Amino acid sequence: MNGGISHFNELTPGPFDRLRVNGLNQYFPNLQDHPMIEKRLENIETKISYQEDQIEELNKTVYQQQRKLDQLEEICRALARHVQALAEAGNEGKSSANERPPHY
Repeated sequence: MNGGISHFNELTPGPFDRLRVNGLNQYFPNLQDHPMIEKRLENIETKISYQEDQIEELNKTVYQQQRKLDQLEEICRALARHVQALAEAGNEGKSSANERPPHY
């Protein structure tokens, strides 16, 4: 029995690999005699497949949002530089604009 469990890991090398009923039959030969177990395994496989699809879609969404966030941060930095340049230019122009002309 312990040998079956250690070999089971060979059937599922990754966390998202789908279970195969035929592969499990060699360790659980009476599996086909239990349609309820087979149905449960099919349901689990379906759920795992759906979750894999959802994870992939979420990864795409997160990637796109991160790209958009990077773009928006760059726009904010450019606007901050522009405002700073305007403020500096305004300060330089203010000192000469506020001076009284010589005829006063």
